[in-house]
Amino acid sequence: MGLIACVPNVSEGRRAEVVEALAAAIRKAGVRLLDDSADPSHNRSVFTFAGGAEAIERAVVALYQQALASIDLRSHRGEHPRLGAVDVVPVVPLEGTAMAECVALARRLGAAVAQHFQVPVYLYGEAATDPARIRLEDVRRGGFEGLGARMAAGGWTPDFGPSAPHPTAGASAIGARGPLVAYNVNLATDRIDVARTIAGILRASAGGLAGVKALGMALGDRGIVQVSMNLTDYRQTSIEEAFVAVEREAARRGVRVLESEIVGLAPAAALNREIAERVRLRGFSERLILENRLLILDS
Repeated sequence: MGLIACVPNVSEGRRAEVVEALAAAIRKAGVRLLDDSADPSHNRSVFTFAGGAEAIERAVVALYQQALASIDLRSHRGEHPRLGAVDVVPVVPLEGTAMAECVALARRLGAAVAQHFQVPVYLYGEAATDPARIRLEDVRRGGFEGLGARMAAGGWTPDFGPSAPHPTAGASAIGARGPLVAYNVNLATDRIDVARTIAGILRASAGGLAGVKALGMALGDRGIVQVSMNLTDYRQTSIEEAFVAVEREAARRGVRVLESEIVGLAPAAALNREIAERVRLRGFSERLILENRLLILDS
């Protein structure tokens, strides 16, 4: 088996000491931690690490152990939707690895997490066993607060684990998918209605841009709003195309685009310095490129 990436999203982005402890737990498991980023408005952190299947499994179990010891969703507040303390765990094939291998690993991870921590696990994406759970947004609908009622109503039995939420950690979505780009565009306004309207126009499920998932969010600490997107296939809709679409719709509403940003890492085929300049990318460096991070850690 070749190299695999794993990109867990964890519901903590404000306590630096907790985020660092999560990163340390991943490193100790023997994988290569390529990137970690925390967002206080979203109250969420994203970790990107790579390794073989066994090392990925060790790292995910170590991450859960640390997260469950330090995160209580009953007191967690943030802009980003979330289902669990460890909210989503995507497994992504890198060069030399087939999607089928990542599907098998995601299912093993789901079983291990449920067994070790009694956290309900829903399989999504390529690893889904139920067509209603292929899309992450369908799994996450209702969030942590609505999870208990949703599970009790029937028809929402998890793939692994108990049939009720973990009291502090909720549930998790674990799956396999291709590489995506997590891309945000920040607007020079505090009008959340503008961000939500633009997100609704761009969203592929509403007839917008192909392969785009989008939400409008408020960044309370900065007094602005954001169109937060996942470009699930950057070959269908590129970073630049997404930026131009947001800029166009914002201008129609008398709003200016401030900047954009990448969360985590982006493939080299999706991002370079010229693109970054055109989309006013905040804090661009070559370290944002997935392949470059792999090379740095190999050297």
